[in-house]
Amino acid sequence: MPRMIKELQGRLESGFLGHIMSTGVIVQYWRSFEQLEAYARNHDQLHWPAWVDFNRRVGGSRGDVGIWHETFKVRAGEYECVYSGMPSFGLAKATASVDAVGGLETARGRLEAK
Repeated sequence: MPRMIKELQGRLESGFLGHIMSTGVIVQYWRSFEQLEAYARNHDQLHWPAWVDFNRRVGGSRGDVGIWHETFKVRAGEYECVYSGMPSFGLAKATASVDAVGGLETARGRLEAK
């Protein structure tokens, strides 16, 4: 597991909710953009010095080495995740899940219930 993820898992106040990782890709879940940005720019945490070092070493090699980074701000209650026959994964693992019963059996019911 990457050192930055370990660092974040030990700091609940950081706003880091969890992550999923597969070959070459890490998806992170954060409580807010402000908390993500505070971590990314904190010179006393692992991300900032690693980012500075990466840019120093890679320099003008952007055609050979790249980073894929996307940030999405999602308002509370305006998303859903559906899992059937599998353990919690992704956002549900980072936050919480509820059974889709009664009024929560449809996407409309789940999104309007929030």
